[in-house]
Amino acid sequence: MVIHESAEDYLESILILQEQCGQVRSIDIVNKLGYSKPSVSIAMKKLRESGYISMAPDGAITLNESGMEIASRVYSRHKTITRLFELLGVSPEQAAIDACKVEHDLSQETFDRICDFVERTEKRSGKSQCCSGESAYCWVYAVATFYLHGVFGELLVNILFFPLTA
Repeated sequence: MVIHESAEDYLESILILQEQCGQVRSIDIVNKLGYSKPSVSIAMKKLRESGYISMAPDGAITLNESGMEIASRVYSRHKTITRLFELLGVSPEQAAIDACKVEHDLSQETFDRICDFVERTEKRSGKSQCCSGESAYCWVYAVATFYLHGVFGELLVNILFFPLTA
């Protein structure tokens, strides 16, 4: 079954709210996403009918197994892409906003390479080796590492950007 971006956003929001608050109700989703109560009610009905969520008589919303799987995947992508943008020097707030725009559209192959890049970069003493993120140089280094890694290897990137000095 094909799931739309808006449904992914709802499921991701439910997961985040569950982690933050424990119990989730429709009004919590209204407040988080800024949508109208009727829009959220319609979306919750569709998600329930599709088997992604359950709703208790008191209005509590919980993710079913299929909903949790989708929400976890989208939220993981969101966090990883946010971290990538932060490593590139984007503010945490803007990085999170931009990650929301990108997280649904990336292929799995591209996302896997982003994961590899973020992991390698963070292993280098906890932050990017190139700089603290304020210069264009860091962006060039990050993009070059990301794209050249598969073809030339990280060694070439390090030689180009960090030549040996006497």
